[in-house]
Amino acid sequence: MSSSSGPYTLLQYGDNPLSHRFIDHAGRPAFTIAQVAQNPNPVIRLTREAAWSQQHPSIMGPDNSFFYLGPESTAGFIVYGNNRTNIPMNFFLRPGRREGSVSRYFRAQSGKDYKWRIGSHRMECLDGRTILATWEVSPPDKEYHALLTIRHNAMHLVTEIATTLVLNQMALALGW
Repeated sequence: MSSSSGPYTLLQYGDNPLSHRFIDHAGRPAFTIAQVAQNPNPVIRLTREAAWSQQHPSIMGPDNSFFYLGPESTAGFIVYGNNRTNIPMNFFLRPGRREGSVSRYFRAQSGKDYKWRIGSHRMECLDGRTILATWEVSPPDKEYHALLTIRHNAMHLVTEIATTLVLNQMALALGW
């Protein structure tokens, strides 16, 4: 369900963090995550699909982000769009300050810090105490793997939310 002021829900098809897609309830592809090169290490591209993003005029930022994995699929770096700046993946996976924290912090291109509260079946993206997005694994009887719910006031940074969500999924799957 979505409305012009309510949350937007995307269905995640596929459980491989290096290759899956998010579809909206109208069946429009929203994001596609796929390997686009092996040079010599995998390069994964997250693409924000134009047909979906045109439905949401508040969306800002690049249409793509690229995940350049290191040797043996270790953490490498991320590049947004055509930007030439390589941002180390670990910069998006900074641990919480408290001992034993499962939170990971990232800095958006705007310079503002956000937090992902990490779990294997549920993750929350927060701005302070305000939840901006929630990712949750679906029950086994559903055809899709998970739901990503994004609040209306977070749509301007939806590509950064999706990028850091995928990065956290990769980190969990690859043991970083």
